[in-house]
Amino acid sequence: MSVNLIFKIASVGILVSVICQVLKHGGREDLASLTSLTGLILVLLWILPYINELFDTIKNLFAL
Repeated sequence: MSVNLIFKIASVGILVSVICQVLKHGGREDLASLTSLTGLILVLLWILPYINELFDTIKNLFAL
């Protein structure tokens, strides 16, 4: 895992939190929820290959 990925995840978290706060103060709680869900899905898609690699490593380690 590279440091760039950690910075990208942190920047998405900061951006999503700012957008959510602006939307909540504007009375758009539904869009704020969708924004946070979209940020979560984006980050999960970024780390999915690393999770897959982790499970492959564990499977090879225990020879399952």
